[in-house]
Amino acid sequence: MKKISLPENSKLLSSDFVFGVATSSFQIEGAAEERELTIWDTFCQQPGRIKDGSDGLVACEHVERWREDTDLIASLGVDAYRFSIAWGRVIRADGSVNEEGLAFYVNLVDVLETLGISAHVTLYHWDLPQYLEDRGGWLNRETAHKFAEYAEVIVKALGDKVASYATLNEPFCSAYLSYEAGIHAPGLKDRKKGRQAAHNLLLAHGLAMPILRKHAPNAEHGIVLNFSPCYPASNSEADHNAANLAHNYHNLWYLQPILTGSYPSILERLAENERPEVISGDMDIISQPIDFLGVNYYTRTVFREKNGWFSDVPPSEPPLTTMGWEIYPEGLTEILVDLQSTFGELPAIYITENGAAFPDEVVNNRVHDDARIDYYNRHLLAVHESIQKGVPVCGYFAWSLLDNFEWAEGYTQRFGIVYVDFDSQQRILKDSSRALRQFWLARKAQLQVVEAS
Repeated sequence: MKKISLPENSKLLSSDFVFGVATSSFQIEGAAEERELTIWDTFCQQPGRIKDGSDGLVACEHVERWREDTDLIASLGVDAYRFSIAWGRVIRADGSVNEEGLAFYVNLVDVLETLGISAHVTLYHWDLPQYLEDRGGWLNRETAHKFAEYAEVIVKALGDKVASYATLNEPFCSAYLSYEAGIHAPGLKDRKKGRQAAHNLLLAHGLAMPILRKHAPNAEHGIVLNFSPCYPASNSEADHNAANLAHNYHNLWYLQPILTGSYPSILERLAENERPEVISGDMDIISQPIDFLGVNYYTRTVFREKNGWFSDVPPSEPPLTTMGWEIYPEGLTEILVDLQSTFGELPAIYITENGAAFPDEVVNNRVHDDARIDYYNRHLLAVHESIQKGVPVCGYFAWSLLDNFEWAEGYTQRFGIVYVDFDSQQRILKDSSRALRQFWLARKAQLQVVEAS
């Protein structure tokens, strides 16, 4: 089995750096009968939407097995656990609070605290209640206000027992993939709708921020965005321009409004009828200071010019993951350094998701996934390099703790460091979890030695 290894002087080995594992509610929880219907439940029922025709009704049965799963997390030697809360498990369609659903998360946070594991909460990881989609979903500004109300319920219940609150996870996916490209729920395909959904999502973030600060003044508050460095398919000027457009449209569209209160200039390239409706005062709400920026990174993207716009070029040269994504760890350093150069001083950075899907197989109750160990090692070195270059990275979360429901891919893709047999719900430690555990426990032991001296 391969090992995880970092330079002895790496800041990742210091007591200030946070290591954790991550999951999301719809992907693992199950217990669908105990919550409201979501847009993903509806999406899964539509033929052809999910690769294997599956759904998230059972997933990993985490609601039933959460104590087993928290013990598993503790055994890994991590500092933190990042998870999301299912809006529809807490707020009913009539607006009332589902006290039993809320208690599930209160109990989870309390047990994590007893285990010495800090809780990092994401309020929205794509599972919008269907009752809100029926009223327009993220195309309706009112959804942003409903999100702020939901955020208040959560933060008043959990308060400062939570180390950090992220308002949204990857609004790019909730807007572009969901309302513009039609790949994710609710599956709409319209540029205007994609841009409007993006704006209303950012508005929801901004509306929630002062509420979170009020009720959890000692926690960190921010947002999680996904980034991918954009490369031209050739050295042509047209392809270079296409890559720059893609960078602005996919990366900067979500970060720039938060940090500067303005959208990228690519907004002006859109037709009038494709631009989002922005009301006076919106950008002030969106651009409130954040304590941290969560960065999700998986791969780079390559673009060519097409009709004055950009079109992505899928990778074909190995090494690729089973998602078809190029393994490109240096891209993490590149995008972080580039963002730092663009915006100057960045808030504290957490790498909130990083991981890969590989063709895992159980052999004699073991899963030998050396490729994943190598993936993590190379990306942790990229984090180390980013810090060396002045980027304020202060934490790293492996995606994901468990194999789970991988959205439009169903159960065909395994990102977990822990294998899940979806028939028996047995959890099996992959070699990657063993390697990470060995690394994390050795780091903790070394820190104890330093503290003792």
